[in-house]
Amino acid sequence: MSIWKKLKSEDIKKVVFGALNKNANYYNESILGVPASHLDDKVFYQDNPFLEHAPFLSTLIHNPNHIGFHTEGVSESFFEGTHEIEKELIRICAEDILLGAEDAHDGYVAAGGTEANMQAIWVYRNYFMQEHNAQLNEICIICSEDSHYSMSKSSNVFQIPIRFVKVNNEDRSLSKESIKTVLNEAKQAGVKHFIVVANMMTTMFGSVDNVDDYTDALQTIKASFKLHIDAAFGGFFYPFAEEETNLNFSNPFISSLTLDAHKMLQAPYGTGLFLIRKGYMKYAMTKEASYVKGEDCTLIGSRSGANAIAVWMILMTYGPFGWREKVLILLNRTDKLCAFLDKLKVDYFRQKGSNIITIKSSNVSEEIALKYSLVPDIHKNPNWYKIVLMDHVTIEKLLPFMEELKVFISSK
Repeated sequence: MSIWKKLKSEDIKKVVFGALNKNANYYNESILGVPASHLDDKVFYQDNPFLEHAPFLSTLIHNPNHIGFHTEGVSESFFEGTHEIEKELIRICAEDILLGAEDAHDGYVAAGGTEANMQAIWVYRNYFMQEHNAQLNEICIICSEDSHYSMSKSSNVFQIPIRFVKVNNEDRSLSKESIKTVLNEAKQAGVKHFIVVANMMTTMFGSVDNVDDYTDALQTIKASFKLHIDAAFGGFFYPFAEEETNLNFSNPFISSLTLDAHKMLQAPYGTGLFLIRKGYMKYAMTKEASYVKGEDCTLIGSRSGANAIAVWMILMTYGPFGWREKVLILLNRTDKLCAFLDKLKVDYFRQKGSNIITIKSSNVSEEIALKYSLVPDIHKNPNWYKIVLMDHVTIEKLLPFMEELKVFISSK
């Protein structure tokens, strides 16, 4: 760990308020041409003394725009102070968490995992079109049937085909035979380039793809491909639970990753991260955004700098060791619930190193699922119900559920 270090709250405040002081100040500067301002002070009260001790809320009020990305080239100078914090955040995630080389990655704080996944597919689609003169029908998204719906949305928006790899029902692992079949069928249909998306903890099961299954098969057929990791759920959890994973930038095949800070990191909603090796963002550059200094190559365009500040503050408050400790506490709670389910002989799935438990619907009554807000895989005749051991899911909250489940299983 070289960049990410735990900071005291006073030091965090100094950094954030120092960054805001470097930003343009709408209150006392003659800023005439920027189509933005601080939050409306007739609606949002801005003179309360407690704001002196609230860096995130103060950032919301100052309202910095983080349009574009700031890890390379020039950016809008009006918000250079908070841009620097976002740049440090990207380096922490790419280098300290995902084991990338120093200053070798670009990225930005997106609106969430869906946007970040779409950004990756947009970049790689354009890469294949610009560098290989590929037609849309010659580029294909490959992902598992457990993947997030943002892959299908990307296929629709970017007008490229998508094919799904089957998974084994019991352990949710990728079917190697299905990978071969999908790749061969795609090639027979005229596909020449593949955008492959592997999962670091799927939305429903928390399952983790063995990325080597993809890369071995792709290399065998000498395929042209780019590999993206959807770590929207797992990015701030799995690397701390399973240190031996190769789902990070130490793997030379992986070009980009998605993380969501508004899941395990408990940042405000609308806070994801897109990380990619340097040299690729140019394929999404929108030169028509000529009024934006540095132009723009993000899907979202204008975005709140406050979200980047929130993620940075969370990471700096915990530090790497404090965050690992939090992950271990959640894993311990998950272990306890699994031990209970094992004792009841309940059918469930849990990926090693995950805090998600997915129970077969036959082992849970609809009443229990509704009472405890268990999430179904489909809302009509579900096959599975999901439990996520988040920070608020304490042992005290689990005990009533466990007792009712025990009674239900006994009645069967």
